[in-house]
Amino acid sequence: MKLKIPPLVVVILFAGLMFILAEYLPVGYFDFFGRSYLMLFFFAMAGVIGVISLAQFFRASTTINPSTPSNVSTLVTRGLYKYSRNPMYLALLLLLLGWGLYLGNAFNTLLAAGFVYYMNAFQIIPEEEVLFEKFPKEFQKYCVGVRRWF
Repeated sequence: MKLKIPPLVVVILFAGLMFILAEYLPVGYFDFFGRSYLMLFFFAMAGVIGVISLAQFFRASTTINPSTPSNVSTLVTRGLYKYSRNPMYLALLLLLLGWGLYLGNAFNTLLAAGFVYYMNAFQIIPEEEVLFEKFPKEFQKYCVGVRRWF
């Protein structure tokens, strides 16, 4: 698998696009009671999910480098990975959603959806192909029981 853009760079690019959209699109601004609390909740959940999912990979002694999924040594299926096949990417999505709430432009949800599409097409599916090769029966069973995002 040849990774073109690392996931962290993808998040930064989408966050930048969200900022540009919020600054220069003359429509779409929104505000509601509790927006700042929801934003903080998304940021906090992104942090918690991200740290826990990374810790689970470290505990399993497997690679967290998304550009080398072939170096994976263990299929992690416990903890957060019982509920999501990609909690690290879910954490990045929550980060973008929190950022979109901070910016306050409703059209940023379209960019967050674009992030999900990009990650599915160019990151997750190629990673899953490698995992199917390395752990054919275990990964197939895991995919049947656990959703990709949440």
